[in-house]
Amino acid sequence: MSLSSRPFNRTSLILLALLATLTACNKPTDATKNASTETKAAVSDKGVAYVTSQDAGVSVIDLATLKVIKNIDVKAAGPRGLGVTDDGTKLIVATRENGSISVIDTATGAVTQQIEVGKNPEFVRVKGNFAYISSEPSAKAGPPPKPGSAEAKEDDNEEKLPAKISVIDLAAGKKIREITGGPETEGIEFSKDGKNLVITNEADNTVTVHNIESGELVKTISTHEHGDRPRGIKASPDGKSYVATLEFSNKMMVLDSDFNFVRNVDTGETPYGVSYDATGKHIYVANNKSKTLEMFAADNFVKLKEVATANRCWHFSFTPDDKQILLACGKSDAVLVFDADTLMQVAHIEVKNLPWGIVTYPKSMGSLDNK
Repeated sequence: MSLSSRPFNRTSLILLALLATLTACNKPTDATKNASTETKAAVSDKGVAYVTSQDAGVSVIDLATLKVIKNIDVKAAGPRGLGVTDDGTKLIVATRENGSISVIDTATGAVTQQIEVGKNPEFVRVKGNFAYISSEPSAKAGPPPKPGSAEAKEDDNEEKLPAKISVIDLAAGKKIREITGGPETEGIEFSKDGKNLVITNEADNTVTVHNIESGELVKTISTHEHGDRPRGIKASPDGKSYVATLEFSNKMMVLDSDFNFVRNVDTGETPYGVSYDATGKHIYVANNKSKTLEMFAADNFVKLKEVATANRCWHFSFTPDDKQILLACGKSDAVLVFDADTLMQVAHIEVKNLPWGIVTYPKSMGSLDNK
């Protein structure tokens, strides 16, 4: 007798219902397929880039296709600095308007926590289970005044409140202490031995070195005689030197491993983001007003190449394979992609709403991160 002609009892009906349920559960839904696709993109050989936009959230770029595949709502206004944990599971984003950071689950794009850090949070660096975030109580909106102008003199006469570097325990999900920097702290870097935090303070023209555990001030380097408005700061891969951009002087300052001044290097107009490549053989500088990206030899600081960029290109990152450079250009609503060796532009990715910072996972060298 066939199944269709066999009489059904209660047990048979229950068994058929269970079979139908199991079949439906095992069948991939559209949501499952989409989640699987996003997961593959996030862990692909090429990796992903995360880009903050000041008037929006975070764009996720698939580095295999160089296309935006996802947008993340950070649940706050004014995202700027960002960093990713070593395992890639968390993205930390500084949000200016609420004085906090958003902790984001990279698998889902959900904000799992917002932690208050202080007024005008800007830079983010992640090391191990800790995030370091600069906040600038003295900072004002808009571009800095021109040197020698009445606005600059007025600005110099105003009391400058020291910036704070908030130390966030990501495992505990809370701020555990603060390190006091100079007024309007900009770049944040770690010494190679992990003992010190090196920061640039644009308002008083200093680079300060702090013990990372105690916060104690170890050394202050005045930049004024060498140049004004220090912004980016980056350690060489071997830890034997540091370079800092001097925005108002169109120079890059070189320090040795003990933070002694070595020399200045001429750059394009208003240099900002700076980074060594992974080999330590080259240094790259993003210049704002001259709209250029420059490559220097790290051994003798000779400029090797230069390429035209776009409007307000501040921060950049290498791709995880070190073959390309991703440059966030805020007022051009774009991320420009360059070949790291030739500096030829290979792609233009539209990222709207004032792109500010950019990092990748797997982690890469760049103006905001290190491998």
